[in-house]
Amino acid sequence: MAAEPCSSTSSSSSSLRITVERNPSESRLSQLDIKCWPKWGCSPGRYQLKFDAEETCYLLKGRVKAYPKGSSEAVEFGAGDLVTIPKGLSCTWDVSVAVDKHYKFESSSSSS
Repeated sequence: MAAEPCSSTSSSSSSLRITVERNPSESRLSQLDIKCWPKWGCSPGRYQLKFDAEETCYLLKGRVKAYPKGSSEAVEFGAGDLVTIPKGLSCTWDVSVAVDKHYKFESSSSSS
């Protein structure tokens, strides 16, 4: 869990942070069993998204600028990045290169 954000985990939406782990090692990807996760993709465009569960995804292809609601800063990620999006986050994805990713939702989190 080295990619934890520095902010506290309060329930206000301003503290919800997207974390990006650049180029995780093969052993880390194997440990997460990413190749067994479902796949999802989208074409370039803008998408309004709300995450009702924490999502972890690994981008095989693509380039995204995510604009979290209530934040002035965009988070950029792309192919080769392992991204964690917190439960409850609303954001706009500005996809400049079509996305192909493996993803997993946390259905039951022990810390909830």
